[in-house]
Amino acid sequence: MSGVFFISGMKDIILLLGAGLVSLLVGCASTPVALAPVGPNPVSVRSNPSGGGLQVFSSLVGRSEGDNPVWYQHTGYYIYDLHGKLVKRVDNTIGYYAEAPRRVALPSGKYLVKAQASDYLWVDVPVTIKPGRTTRVHLDDSWKPPTGTPKTQLVCLPNGNPAGWRVSPDKAGVTMRGS
Repeated sequence: MSGVFFISGMKDIILLLGAGLVSLLVGCASTPVALAPVGPNPVSVRSNPSGGGLQVFSSLVGRSEGDNPVWYQHTGYYIYDLHGKLVKRVDNTIGYYAEAPRRVALPSGKYLVKAQASDYLWVDVPVTIKPGRTTRVHLDDSWKPPTGTPKTQLVCLPNGNPAGWRVSPDKAGVTMRGS
């Protein structure tokens, strides 16, 4: 009889350990990845002196309709102020079939973007919006900065893929090289 209890007890222990391991893995996968602050391209030209803009290349999701081929669009995301208050939920499309993400006009300042990224569930990205400039956050693993860009100028995802430009002081009068 004690042998039966031992075997049953071992099964319970293995089951509990397995459930604990699964919970741990799910907890790690659902924890947002936090990145360094992203700002506009340091060598871009100002377009106007007022507020700036934000464009988030979030994870792509396939869409389908009937027998039509699948098309891809960037997932929606959230913009928060520095106090954690929701500023805007962005439907990140510009047209029914368009893949390009929406550009959002924002007053100059600092914000927190919560978006889905390729290879990650959610990413928290602090962003800086500067007057007349567009800050672009690249979370879809497709952006390639200009050749020869020092890593110190980039913010990268944990997998090493570049996500945007590190916040830096303004450099006026330089033409745009890459966004």
